[in-house]
Parts: sequence; C-alpha cells; structure tokens
Amino acid sequence: MADQGSAPVLIFDEIDTGVGGAVADAIGRRLSRLADKVQVLAVTHAPQVAARAQRHLLIEKQAVAEGAFVRTHVKRLDDAARREEVARMLAGASVTEEARAAASKLMSEVG
Repeated sequence: MADQGSAPVLIFDEIDTGVGGAVADAIGRRLSRLADKVQVLAVTHAPQVAARAQRHLLIEKQAVAEGAFVRTHVKRLDDAARREEVARMLAGASVTEEARAAASKLMSEVG
C-alpha cells in the first residue's frame, strides 16, 4: 500500500502483541523503513519498537468519577523522557539504572 501511495498514514495498534526480542526488533525495523515512505502511527508495548520511533507519544488512561468515564491524556516526550519510558518498558514498575543504561544502548543502536 505504501509503495502505491494509497494511504498517506498507516496506523498499527499493538502489531507486536505476543512477541518480543528479535521478532519485536524485526517489526520495529520494518515499521521504521515504512515510515520513510508514509506516516506511521504505532501503538506498542515493545521497547524494541518504541526505540525506533522518530517521535514518542505517551498515552495514559484515567478513570474519572468512580469509573463513569475514562479520560485519555496524550503527551509528546522529549529525548530524556523517551529514554525513561523505554527504560520503564524494559524494567516494569521499578526503573533501575541498569534499565536506563539498556534503554540508552537500545536507542543509540537504532539511531
């Protein structure tokens, strides 16, 4: 589709569900190459995919009024916040210095 110019924006919602490691990295590489031709928006929980993004948006949902409705917050992350978020994706709830170092390494390897 991207080669034919039929879709200027492609949206992928958790295209990497159930995969990790080398497979997630391969998906990130393909999405990055695709983004050279069209705009790509990808919802991901995989640090290997997130690290390849040119921009990173953090999307958070919050229950309001005892669950009567959900409020969604979208925040564009700067480089430092991106590294912290990739570290959180790697480590989970407790971000360690080792996770931060791994996030920095992952992000520097992908450019």
